[in-house]
Amino acid sequence: MKHIKRFLLVLSLSIVCIGGAHASETNLPKTMVWSCYDVGSTGYVQASAIANAFLKKYDIRVRLIPSGTSIGRVMPLIAQRASVGFLANEAFFASEGSYDFATYSWGPQDLMAIAGRPTSFPLITTKVSGIKKVSDLKGKKLSWVVGNPSLNVKMTAILAFANLTWDDVEKVEFPGYAPSLKGLIQGSVDASVGSSTASVLYELETSKKGIYYPSLDPNDKEGWDRLRHVIPFAFPYKENVGAGIEKDKPIHLLGYRYPIVTVRTDADADFVYNFIKALDETYPLYKDAAASMPPWDLSLSGAPPVDVPFHDGAIKYLKEKGLWEKSHQTWNEEMLRKREKIHTKWEMATIEGQNKKMKQKDFKKYWMKQLSQLPE
Repeated sequence: MKHIKRFLLVLSLSIVCIGGAHASETNLPKTMVWSCYDVGSTGYVQASAIANAFLKKYDIRVRLIPSGTSIGRVMPLIAQRASVGFLANEAFFASEGSYDFATYSWGPQDLMAIAGRPTSFPLITTKVSGIKKVSDLKGKKLSWVVGNPSLNVKMTAILAFANLTWDDVEKVEFPGYAPSLKGLIQGSVDASVGSSTASVLYELETSKKGIYYPSLDPNDKEGWDRLRHVIPFAFPYKENVGAGIEKDKPIHLLGYRYPIVTVRTDADADFVYNFIKALDETYPLYKDAAASMPPWDLSLSGAPPVDVPFHDGAIKYLKEKGLWEKSHQTWNEEMLRKREKIHTKWEMATIEGQNKKMKQKDFKKYWMKQLSQLPE
């Protein structure tokens, strides 16, 4: 916590790292701009910690562009005002042209990953809810956060794990993430989704209701196949940190990547190679900056699945470190083939939308349906 406070004091809304007593050599620009989540978020703290490590080791100055919206984080990257973005699932949405990006002016974007920190995103309920496994969600009240597809798509995927849909539950709308979690305490909802370390969950843990996380059995192949059909970037994850979780008794939860160090597909391969090398070499400097930092170890953060394919420059370094396996390459090639299919489908969809003079709202629905019908 002391480290976090120090970063947030030193690094302001438009953060510039200055100074650097012990510089080392690296083939990276001496100044860089990164986009990330807004000030105070886990993503901002992590980007700040890594930026500070780059400063200490290489005398590289980094300015962060924080934003609370997916468009605000992706736009600087697409417009080449930022060299990398510390993104969340907007990397996936932007690459498919879905949700916020399902517009004539956006559509599928060419993005690739350098690395992505693994973490969990559990289904959260209470000990008195009667929900012990995911299938028990049937007929229960579930949170739906208006304007937050990242949360809602994961809840949709968890429902799919148990072969359920939103038609099998009662949808309760909330205006934001925090209110959706508070709804568990207030009793307005039976289950929600979020981070196990969210502050409100510690309040839930000590309440009369208590906290409970239904596990996702990693051996349930059919369940995981259905879940990954909704969010292909997900994977089984053993979590031992968070409200109501004992360190020596980890729980099997939904895993995903956040933040994802993301670049444009046309990013220079040498730049990407040197960036992931710097990320690796500075790891000892930032790994203890916050409790969320250790999973940045490349043995964890440099492997699929992730929201977008890995960039060739990153793969080159991962191969040199002996971390890139044959199965990783197969996954990456499948992702690239899927990207080609999406781009082809998008070209056809936009022509259809313009010929039929679809308004933006109608075109979004049409395109999302086209995406859902895309062959695996």
